[in-house]
Amino acid sequence: MKKFRNIAIILVVLVFVTIVTLGIVYKINMSPVDSSDHTPIEVVIPEKTSVKEIGKILKEKDLIRSSTFYNIYVKLFGVNKMEASTYYLSRDMSFKEIIEILEKGNEYNPNQISIAFSEGLNMRQIADKIEKNTNNKYADVIALSNDNEFLDEIIKKYWFIDESIKNDKTYYKLEGYLFPDTYYFANKDVTVKEIFIKMLDQMDKVLSKYKEDITKKNLKVRDVLIMASILEKEGKTRDFKDIASVFYNRVKKGMLFQSCATAIYGVKKEFSELDNRAITNEIMQNDNPYNTYIVSGLPAGAICNPGENAIAAAINPTTNEYLYFLSDNQGKTYFFKTYQEHQQKQNELEKAGLW
Repeated sequence: MKKFRNIAIILVVLVFVTIVTLGIVYKINMSPVDSSDHTPIEVVIPEKTSVKEIGKILKEKDLIRSSTFYNIYVKLFGVNKMEASTYYLSRDMSFKEIIEILEKGNEYNPNQISIAFSEGLNMRQIADKIEKNTNNKYADVIALSNDNEFLDEIIKKYWFIDESIKNDKTYYKLEGYLFPDTYYFANKDVTVKEIFIKMLDQMDKVLSKYKEDITKKNLKVRDVLIMASILEKEGKTRDFKDIASVFYNRVKKGMLFQSCATAIYGVKKEFSELDNRAITNEIMQNDNPYNTYIVSGLPAGAICNPGENAIAAAINPTTNEYLYFLSDNQGKTYFFKTYQEHQQKQNELEKAGLW
């Protein structure tokens, strides 16, 4: 009797472990392959492609974790038909979301266009990209970015935009609010407004992830985006949080930011336009609302459109006592507590040909 009882216990344990294991496997495979990767991936499903073959395609594109799990899932849930077409899927989509899209199908549009806005582009560069990829003019993009009627419309629509966006000292009112990403549109006749709304919708999704932190820390979203835009231009991804801390430390001590990136933006130039990327005294002394060699605290507005890493760093910087930083010409960033240390390192880098 005791023997049978032990066997029963073992069986119960095995069943329990099996159920738990299957639950974990199910949960893992149903989750996105990479929730942080929003990059659109073109997936072509030819006519007469079987459901099983579609699973192989999805695995090859790294959109699902396991073709075996896929095959089991479609059999268990009776998925026996998916529509042939061209899709744009991404690794941040869940397994179920991808299956539902393929079951529903879409109408492939050969006139579809994509525009890739990389992190750190300013409004002038965005306007240039839109002009080159659509039937819109550069001037139309700039005009809508400062259009009060449009600004009133988006103030009502988005929680992260308020009247402060209308600051008269800024060059382009929407600077900093347009999330950089790759976007797809039906054709070249897409309007500037449609493009802006799509970028603002994505900014809404990104900022909403940090809404609780923003509220807890009593931060103004506009200030977050301005700070993030400076981080995007001043640092490398791995340095954003430390650089943010430097700027916040300077604010606490009443020191000027003295950011080259803000000064260059203030005279409407790009780093690439400067000889050897060296900022001149003329630029540093130019009296404009963005020049943090003159303006105390944050500049009047954002100096580019930052990505999520910079935004996250502006909200949650590291804690350090640094007040200075500099980067060498190989992209390495150095941090210092005193100006003397900063100057000493700069001299060392100059002698080594790294400045």
